[in-house]
Order: sequence, then structure tokens, then C-alpha cells
Amino acid sequence: MRLCDWPQSVHNPTVSAASKIFFRARQFEFVFPRPALVMGIVNVTPDSFSDGGKFFDPARAVAHALELVAQGAEILDLGGESTRPGAEPVAEAEELRRVIPVIEELASRVKIPLSIDTVKPTVARAALRAGASVVNDVAAHREDDAMWRVVAELGAGYICMHAQGTPQTMQTNPIYADVVREVGEFFSERLGKLNASGVTADRVVLDVGIGFGKTPGHNLQLLAALRSFTKWQRPLLLGVSRKSFIGKLLGAEVAARLPASLACACLAVEDGVQIIRTHDVAETVQAVRMTEAVLARKKK
Repeated sequence: MRLCDWPQSVHNPTVSAASKIFFRARQFEFVFPRPALVMGIVNVTPDSFSDGGKFFDPARAVAHALELVAQGAEILDLGGESTRPGAEPVAEAEELRRVIPVIEELASRVKIPLSIDTVKPTVARAALRAGASVVNDVAAHREDDAMWRVVAELGAGYICMHAQGTPQTMQTNPIYADVVREVGEFFSERLGKLNASGVTADRVVLDVGIGFGKTPGHNLQLLAALRSFTKWQRPLLLGVSRKSFIGKLLGAEVAARLPASLACACLAVEDGVQIIRTHDVAETVQAVRMTEAVLARKKK
């Protein structure tokens, strides 16, 4: 199944075959350049920072996911363990209990990729067998290759996110000599390790990991340097939606962070980011499409 292989004239009439970037995740294939993908977030948790258990019930999670698809989400990212700073780990059995029924139901009802947001290889395997196509790994800095072997075996896509520490420790005192350079070095090293484990580059998306072991200053440096991460010729994903650094910079509570989240998304698209992860799908789709319409005129 080929999904969203847009005519190149929609985005860039001069693009050559050699400059195309492919992202493959099981039966799905995306070809870039194309309009940016909007990934809708579905937290099947009682303690996520953004919605506080609003979709913890599986039926409500499914209903919310279907609403996000109706609003324009082209990928859904489902998680059963909060990764907010200070969040406590969830037992494997409990995480499976939370996410697998939701994935099974959605896999029978939607025709877009489902992403499992997990750090556990066993959960990833079960989710992929239940119908997911992508693993979103906030622990991509792991030392063992068990997760990557699962991804390779099942032909899944893989989101390789930079982080420093764990959700329990990452915001204690993040330190970098040069955050942009160090994140870039991480991507280079991880792409090599992933390939050695059987996960080819065409299955990898890169995420700089805003808020994962970074101060507000680090986050701003990364946002300002997003264009530099396009050199690996892999799709870039940005997740800034409602994050705490917005509150620290602007004094905005969680419910009031949409304008800043949209500003980051639009600037990111201008700098070459191809996937925007968000809680607010309808608003993000509209903002990103307007950004793309203006950018298309600039290229003429």
C-alpha cells in the first residue's frame, strides 16, 4: 500500500528523483518532499502532562483517535506510559493492557499508520503484531539492540529520538558543551548502530527530542538549528506540543500553549521538518498548510 505519494508539483515542481526521501513502515510508504505529516497524540495513560487521564479508558481513546483522523492526522502515536519529567515507570503487563486493545480496534478502522510510543521491546513487538507500523522510541540512546531487532524483524518504521537521561532524571541538570553538535553526533552514531541491527535508513525518522534532557535554552538552540539536521536525508519529526519549556519561557499554563506550539511547528516546516507531532491536530493542520502555501509562492 502506498500512502500519500503526492504529486511533486504540489510541493516543489523542480524536485529530482535523486532528492526524494523515502520513509517505509511495514505496508506504508511516504515519499518526501510532500506536505508535512501531522501526527496526532493519543495518551492511554492516567498521568500524562497534557490531558491527565482524559483518554485512559480504551473506548474514549479510540473515539479520540478517530476524531484526530477526521481532523487530518496522517499518523497516530499511541502511548501507555507517560514520559513527562518525573513520571514513574509502568509495568510491562500494565502498559500492554492499556495500549493493545486500542491498537487492535484502530487497526481495523483506520488506514493510516499507528505508532507505538514505548521504550519496551516486548510492548513494541505486541503492538506491531496488533497492527502498529512505527515504534516511537524515546530511549533511542539505549545500549542494547533488542528494540532495534524487533523493528528490523517486523519491518517497522522507527523514530530515533535524542534524550539525555530518563524521564525520572532528564530534567535534573542537563548539560551540553554544544547541544546542536552533540545531537548531530548522536544521530550519526545511531544511524550506524541501527543499520548494523538491520534497521535500514529508509525506516528511520529523526527527532531532536525537545524537552528530553534539555533546558529551555537548549530547546531554543535546537529549534533555531533544525535545518542543520536535514543533512542526513531522513525525515525530521518535531514534538513541541504544549511542552513545559513554553510555560517556562512565556508563563503559559498547559491549556494556553497552543499559539506557541503552532509558531514552533510553522517555523519547523519552513526549516525542513516533515512530521509534526501534536495534541491539537485541526489547528496544526491549518497552520502548517498555510505555511506551506506561502512557502510555495516564495519558491516561484
